[in-house]
Amino acid sequence: MTVTSFSSNWSYRAPRGPFAAVEKEAPSAVWVTLPHDALRDAERTPDVPGKGSAAYYPAGAFSYTKNFDVPAEWAGKIVRLEIQGAFRHAMVFANDEFAGNRADGYARFFVELTPFLRFGEPNTIRVEVRSGQDTRWYAGAGLHRPVFLHVDEPTHVLPDGVRITTLRIDEDQAVVEVATTVANRGMTTSAVTLSTELEDPAGAAVEGDRTPVTIAPGKTALVRQRLYVPDPALWSVDSPALYTARTRLGDTGAEVVTVHGIRTVTVDPRKGLRINGEKVLLRGACIHSDNGPLGAASIARAEERRVQLLKDAGFNAIRSAHNPASPSLLDACDRLGMLVMDEAFDMWTRGKTDYDYALDFAQWWAADLESMIAKDYNHPSVIMYSIGNEIVEVGTPHGSALARELAEHVRALDPTRPVTNGVNAALAVLDELENILATEQGLNAMMGDAGAGMMSAIGSSAAVTFRTAESSAALDVLGLNYAEGRYASDGELFPHRVIVGSESFPTQIGELWPLVLANPNVIGDFTWTGWDYLGEVGIGATSHAEDPSANNALEREYPYLTAWCGDFDITGWRRPVSYYREIVFGLRKQPAIAVVRPEHHSHTITLQSPWAWSDSLDSWTWPGFEGKPVTVEVAADADEVVLLLDGTELARARVGVKRPLLATLETTYRPGTLEAVAYRGGIEVGRSSLVSASGAIELVATTDRDTLSHDDTDLAFVAIELRDPQGVLVTGADRFVSVSIEGPAVLAGFGTGAPATVERFDASGRTTFDGRALAIIRPTGVGPVTVLVHSEGLDDKPVELTITSNGTPISPVSQSQEATA
Repeated sequence: MTVTSFSSNWSYRAPRGPFAAVEKEAPSAVWVTLPHDALRDAERTPDVPGKGSAAYYPAGAFSYTKNFDVPAEWAGKIVRLEIQGAFRHAMVFANDEFAGNRADGYARFFVELTPFLRFGEPNTIRVEVRSGQDTRWYAGAGLHRPVFLHVDEPTHVLPDGVRITTLRIDEDQAVVEVATTVANRGMTTSAVTLSTELEDPAGAAVEGDRTPVTIAPGKTALVRQRLYVPDPALWSVDSPALYTARTRLGDTGAEVVTVHGIRTVTVDPRKGLRINGEKVLLRGACIHSDNGPLGAASIARAEERRVQLLKDAGFNAIRSAHNPASPSLLDACDRLGMLVMDEAFDMWTRGKTDYDYALDFAQWWAADLESMIAKDYNHPSVIMYSIGNEIVEVGTPHGSALARELAEHVRALDPTRPVTNGVNAALAVLDELENILATEQGLNAMMGDAGAGMMSAIGSSAAVTFRTAESSAALDVLGLNYAEGRYASDGELFPHRVIVGSESFPTQIGELWPLVLANPNVIGDFTWTGWDYLGEVGIGATSHAEDPSANNALEREYPYLTAWCGDFDITGWRRPVSYYREIVFGLRKQPAIAVVRPEHHSHTITLQSPWAWSDSLDSWTWPGFEGKPVTVEVAADADEVVLLLDGTELARARVGVKRPLLATLETTYRPGTLEAVAYRGGIEVGRSSLVSASGAIELVATTDRDTLSHDDTDLAFVAIELRDPQGVLVTGADRFVSVSIEGPAVLAGFGTGAPATVERFDASGRTTFDGRALAIIRPTGVGPVTVLVHSEGLDDKPVELTITSNGTPISPVSQSQEATA
């Protein structure tokens, strides 16, 4: 098997119909390298049909075209196109002949090109996609994941044809099965030898086998080889050891390389989730698939950076909400040690938007599950499959039967991983909701801010218990969205049930994590969300009565862009809730200080949903607010916090009054060094500080890596910041900055964490947000690159990069928020 990247030299434009020849003006084509999001650069307007759920982006239809030469020697070979994601309703044409299609925008699929190719001459591939009002968040459009070309001999290992399973782990060895599917598309019987060599994480050969196999024309053969790996290095979160299997047909056949990890996964209600026999609690983050300033494009380095930042912040698991994760994301999770719940669907037969996957579900669900599992099988990071999120049908008899059918289909494809489903109890009993609200005892008293308590109370109702019993029984792990009230009671009602908090409010992690620790049937919690995302705009924003532009609705008005509810903003900058969560998890000893934006100190909050953390920032630089009142929040594993300014006590407060492990203190803003000292039982247990910026503002630009590879996977992330001469971030003096590039690279995206903006990701200039912006650089060739950052009145800052042709991963330059904040 020969697999090559097919992601360069594409062009895209609006589709041209059969009457294009008589059109006076044809839409111009734009040259791009995949992965690419065609919708990101469209004009956002307040009147688009998708409104804020789509981040005020319009619907779109796009046609991607690539011309390529097909050598004459390919005649007689099998040629396939692998498309890892095309959003949405992809139609694939080879030399203007229909070759294949796929409805789902996240499904990885293969298209046979062989019958349509012209050997020894140029050929053309065209992929048409259409999107609009088909998701509840921004999903972009286009070939947003990589594309590959497979060229095989008639007798070959099928794509996804190598499946590696850990059968048993002993003290001195691991037993691993390598199951390889070989196909014969030729006209004569083929007799070959299949060899497999296994290399350990250091690249040394440690096991292998050779097996003869005979395949008749038009047939396939499944070859099983059992390998015994001595003293195996097991894959885990803390030690993500990866082995490499090299599979070959005969002595001269193309080599198939499969990376995998040796590990086992089990769940039960008494011992919880165990990886290699060791108990693991999931400190989880739900994430959508967009990459902020890159739009929906899944470029490998962007996925790797996101996974690393999430892990550094204390997460050990992600949930790919609410669609199958990209292979690039899973590769990063394998390398870095991040557990994954891979999710198939956001809806089954009952839609949530006008033109969503519900229209395609009946025809495509089985094939799309097969696609996801074939993609995931060899990834040790994937520990659980989710067959849905907030599926309305799970509370009905036929919906329960469908849940069982989906779960069994998954198990038939992969019996080694548990199956879950993220259940929203309120949706499961929508037809009884009015009666539940009227009859559940104590419900009104349980209702929290914007319904957080109400959600949990509905989830604990007798109606939900009865209506979801059958669909829940079809699962290995029941995912509960916002229904933590069931954790303890289900341990008694359903003693064999294993639960995961598949979605939870970020504001409640201080209450939820102790419940996870206290209930052995609960294996973890996934917050909504770990990383801010485009669309569902403003669900985590705070509305004030004094703001005339606020609509006081959960979905905010244009020009809101992001949901504004992640532990990280869309550029990868940690927000205060992230440090709070780290303390709740027991991973951080020092207190964390945040200051509620003083411009809203006396304002009346009219809407702050349970997805909304306080409108705060880890900064003590507030020019123009000297002598005015401010609210300071300190997260600490303590019982009391004392605030000091330049060594003098300002205030002290008990921890846990507003929420667990959080102290709220009122004081007056004056520049200086603000210090928080945490006490437990009168003994100091930690302290941290924020320093006010002073002196002239300086422009600072730093890159996460200064050497890149010239391929379609690499990027450099250049952090642009306003700092004082001492290196303190200046958060109160945002200004316009621009970026220019000399050398073989382009500005792939330019953004900030601002939740509301009219500025574009494809522009070369924008206004900083809280003193920061992020420029993303993509190589286009080999050689030196200079990124020049400019802001009027400040000294320009150059960043020097080197683009090499070497495909070896480059160690990133350290770029630490802790060190620079």
